[in-house]
Amino acid sequence: METVVEQTDYELERGKPIPSKNHGKLQARLSQTLLNGYEHQYDVQSETSLRLSTGDVVPDLSIFPPEESDWLDDEVRVSKAPLGVIEILSVTQGIQELIDKLDVYFEAGVQSCWIVLPTFRTIHVFYAKHEYKTFTEGILRDEKLDIQVDLGVIFR
Repeated sequence: METVVEQTDYELERGKPIPSKNHGKLQARLSQTLLNGYEHQYDVQSETSLRLSTGDVVPDLSIFPPEESDWLDDEVRVSKAPLGVIEILSVTQGIQELIDKLDVYFEAGVQSCWIVLPTFRTIHVFYAKHEYKTFTEGILRDEKLDIQVDLGVIFR
């Protein structure tokens, strides 16, 4: 007998699984590291709903050029493609689900997409669907966005 797992409102709205404890830790650490090192170069946004010309997605983190915040005029769905996105594989998610999103991102103009595999403490940095580098230790270097991240800090 097959077990049927119903999706929560969170999962239905965002089109992705609820983040786990490790997922949350990684998302916070990546965000903090990027903000600490690159806050004048980029705006880093968490769980921003993107309505791109190629589809609707909600990456774990989005990296945009810096812009002044307008706290009186917010956007629920952002239509401008970010420069980069970070997707963290959830414990209940399959890798193919994230690979399939690469087309949505790159066809919309995203320059760099990180796919984080928490279980293996690995980050794949994609510059195109079939062009990527894999990092498991040391310093991750995103050549398109000129970002460096110490994986020892992220996966501590």
